[in-house]
Amino acid sequence: MDRRTYLGTVGIAGLASVAGCLGETLGGGTSDTVLDPPEQQRGDPSYPIHGDDFPEFSIRDPLADETLSLEDVIDERPFVITYFYASCPDGMCQQLLQHLRRIQADALESGYEDDLALLAFTFDPDRDTADALRTHGERMGIDVDAGHWHFLRPEDNETAKTMLEETFGLPLRRDDGESTATSDNESADAGSGYTFTHSALVQLVNERGIVERAYPKAATQRDAVNTQVMVDDTRTVVGVDE
Repeated sequence: MDRRTYLGTVGIAGLASVAGCLGETLGGGTSDTVLDPPEQQRGDPSYPIHGDDFPEFSIRDPLADETLSLEDVIDERPFVITYFYASCPDGMCQQLLQHLRRIQADALESGYEDDLALLAFTFDPDRDTADALRTHGERMGIDVDAGHWHFLRPEDNETAKTMLEETFGLPLRRDDGESTATSDNESADAGSGYTFTHSALVQLVNERGIVERAYPKAATQRDAVNTQVMVDDTRTVVGVDE
């Protein structure tokens, strides 16, 4: 079954077992990628990995007041994307955004900020309004007004969940009470109001819309990818080190 439609058939009961294989596989090399295939084999995830086409999308950026498609974003430049919500209480989403903040800082320092896009997709648009996203981004030390930074905000939570699962291939579970079940690739958030069990993923995509790297445990203590690895990979794909 195609990995980008697989999650649409997965029920909530199957979320934990799906999370167990949310890693990047060892695939064949492709002339469309800059980076070599990853060395570690981790099953067959439903989201796109090295050598796969990144899925088409059209999502509103509320801060720039524009709708962005895949074609708009790549426009002869690579991008890095992660998936988060600002109310995440356990620090997982903050760590995901910190990876992108570090990449942004390197791009600004090294002068390749116009050759890269940074995307942060919220799956909680009901609470992540434009003002909330701006405040959260600035609190994280992100330059949210830089032309390469985009918060992606679907129109409502139902749409966001559908897009996350069926377009991007990532499971999502809303928890209206306290949640205790986790895998090392998920956040089990607890606290007042609703929270989410979700994956910790960052992806690096080249200017042709092909995934160069998927970092599936980007905000976990065990087996987490070092931010510097992402920075170095991004520099290589952009061509900074050539």
